[in-house]
Amino acid sequence: MNFPLFIARRIYSNKSDKRKVSRPAIHIATIGVATGLAVMIITVSVVLGFKHSIRDKVIGFGSHIQVMNFLTMQSSDPYPICIDDSMINVLRHIEGVKHVQRYALTQGILKTDSDFLGISFKGISREYDTAFIKSNLNYGSIPVFDGKSGKYDILISQQTADKLRLKAGDKVFAYFFADNNVSTRRFKVAGIFQTNMSQFDNSMCFIDYQTAVKLNRWLPEQCTGAELTVTDFNRLESINEEVIENVNRTSDKYGDTFTSQTIHESYPQIFSWLELLDINVWVILILMMCVAGFTMISGLLIIILERTGMIGTLKALGAKDKTIRHTFLWFAVFIIGKGLLWGNIAGIGLILIQKYTGMVSLDPATYYVNTAPVEINIPLFALINISTLLISVFVLIAPSYLISHIHPAKSMRYE
Repeated sequence: MNFPLFIARRIYSNKSDKRKVSRPAIHIATIGVATGLAVMIITVSVVLGFKHSIRDKVIGFGSHIQVMNFLTMQSSDPYPICIDDSMINVLRHIEGVKHVQRYALTQGILKTDSDFLGISFKGISREYDTAFIKSNLNYGSIPVFDGKSGKYDILISQQTADKLRLKAGDKVFAYFFADNNVSTRRFKVAGIFQTNMSQFDNSMCFIDYQTAVKLNRWLPEQCTGAELTVTDFNRLESINEEVIENVNRTSDKYGDTFTSQTIHESYPQIFSWLELLDINVWVILILMMCVAGFTMISGLLIIILERTGMIGTLKALGAKDKTIRHTFLWFAVFIIGKGLLWGNIAGIGLILIQKYTGMVSLDPATYYVNTAPVEINIPLFALINISTLLISVFVLIAPSYLISHIHPAKSMRYE
């Protein structure tokens, strides 16, 4: 039988204990651990949710990896590249690539009777994954971009619709400039989306792929590039290495050179900003660990001082200092365990409330999301619990040596 564990359990479960100091100290220590754990869980959940929400929105516009003309990376103008079925087949067979889709970019002006707006037109086709657009669609529907002539549908953002006073079903003229010529198209607003990413909502709309190719006066088999979606974002760099090895520095049949870039390289400022959030998480984790540790240290010292008589009696009966220290450490584990239980209930409970009700709202103009995003990561929560328990017990080892300074004869004065 584990004697320290047995004694600690009896002391902790003794509800008839009338001591006026130790019980409040136990409650304060429990609340300190619970509060620290709840704050850590909520912080990690919100930061992960925020990072992944912003990351998914950026990826929704630019995918994970882009394959394009080398000249496009050196200029703001979209240069064409020939990505035929054989190149698509090469890209699809790269390990880790989930989906490949071609796109064509062109620049133009949307004009109504009262206003106009310069904007980037992204041509997409049937092969394009529109799940992201659909999840952010406010009004209308996503048309079938099948390349049929005479059918000019357009998807615009809510910001564009507000600036030009457009709604779903309205007609709008667009003007394009290529090879010193002006082309005009009359589009029908099929749908209006809103991602709250102003960098994209203010500058991009979606049209048919073949329409964009024709407006650029490119050949039917030419495009701006291809977007690759990977199966595991954590393997993005290794998959890109495979793309570089198999595709980069090769040429299409017109002599244009292929190159690629990841979403990190396309929007480094956004991902650098998201990485800075990790510093905030570490600061909060350290502070909350300190809160839990200090409350446990003060609580343990109060409990040891109040039970000086019991410690003296145990020593008089032959108990070693090590055994008594282990007894109080086990006692602390019970307190920490209860604090962890209530901390998990409070932290995860608040996360679930936010997840299903969106109770905490945010300004999308500042935070790019309408409500505070949360993400439930059970393995990470378990790691935080284990770390809190181990660190809290570890910081109590030094204070527990106070027991060695208590002498049986002198301890009687505390009774």
